[in-house]
Amino acid sequence: MMQILKKQPRALNIRAGHLARKLIEKEGLHAHQVDTIPGAAGGPKGIGIQGLDQAIFGDFLAQIPQRRTVIGSSIGSWRFASILAWGAKEGTERLSELYTNLHFTNKMSRQEVGDICRNMLFDLIQGKEQQLVEHPDYHIAVISVKAQHIFQSDKSLPLLASVAGIVSSNAVARKHNRLFMQRVISQPNIGEQFKVDDDFITHYQALNLENVTPWLMASASIPGVMSAVRDIPNAPQGSYRDGGLIDYHIDLPFQSKGIVLYPHFTDSITPGWFDKMFKSRKANPENQARTLLLSPSQEYLNSLPLGRLPDRKDFTLKGLDQQKRIQLWNQSVAESQRLGDEFLEMIEKQNFAEFMQDL
Repeated sequence: MMQILKKQPRALNIRAGHLARKLIEKEGLHAHQVDTIPGAAGGPKGIGIQGLDQAIFGDFLAQIPQRRTVIGSSIGSWRFASILAWGAKEGTERLSELYTNLHFTNKMSRQEVGDICRNMLFDLIQGKEQQLVEHPDYHIAVISVKAQHIFQSDKSLPLLASVAGIVSSNAVARKHNRLFMQRVISQPNIGEQFKVDDDFITHYQALNLENVTPWLMASASIPGVMSAVRDIPNAPQGSYRDGGLIDYHIDLPFQSKGIVLYPHFTDSITPGWFDKMFKSRKANPENQARTLLLSPSQEYLNSLPLGRLPDRKDFTLKGLDQQKRIQLWNQSVAESQRLGDEFLEMIEKQNFAEFMQDL
């Protein structure tokens, strides 16, 4: 009796902005079209799409080396920094290994957490700063925020008051977050500069060998979990914090003339971290008009050991000890090769139009 083979569910969701969809339906998806790659905040979820990053940077874009802009906040900036420093395969594997083997407890102080993350960042890019900042093919833009007023303090009372104020003002409108914080974009001062014109004040800082590490550290410094980063070389005095506070999933007016290729860990774009509680806060369609969003499907997520991607809460999740967490995270990272394989198969077949949904 002939055995009926069950077709494996698709690993990737494909969503496209209206201009990206038209272009891909007309021409297909090719490396020369891609000029911008965003990277979202989201902690260890970023290592959960390692296989997709390797396929995009190591196979697809490597076919046609050209100047491209990578824009990241928090783990998104660390992902790109490691790829630029070491290359797609070694860079992504280095990031996932270092992140997976961190150890946190609920009793750790902000200083202790910050020291652990800073040591990880040194291990991630130390000795490769020049390759990162002066990369011939990629222009990196690192997003952080400059805290305002009492949000500059790391003392518990002003910090709690600041967060309460941000939540309240954000409930009225996202733009009111600017009362507490301003965007900072740090990028090398060579080549075309990434600029933003929106409701937030944006400061631009030159990324160089002396300050690339502190700017990357600032980009991932979560308030209340880690202390703000201060005394950044060649930057104004101030308290600098996690870029995801304003730009969680990078809903910005990209300067793309082709395709914004967005490897993401979810199939939606939430503008800022504090917008997570508002389902109506969605990406601006015009900002994402040229975006092709690639993300794990629900069927893929259900197949993972945890039923989801790695999450920061796993470090202190009840019933999940360090050894078991490392094992489950390593399994999830290994499974992510399916995401990359499926993407490359779609590139070969040029069948994106069959699966694209509106973003």
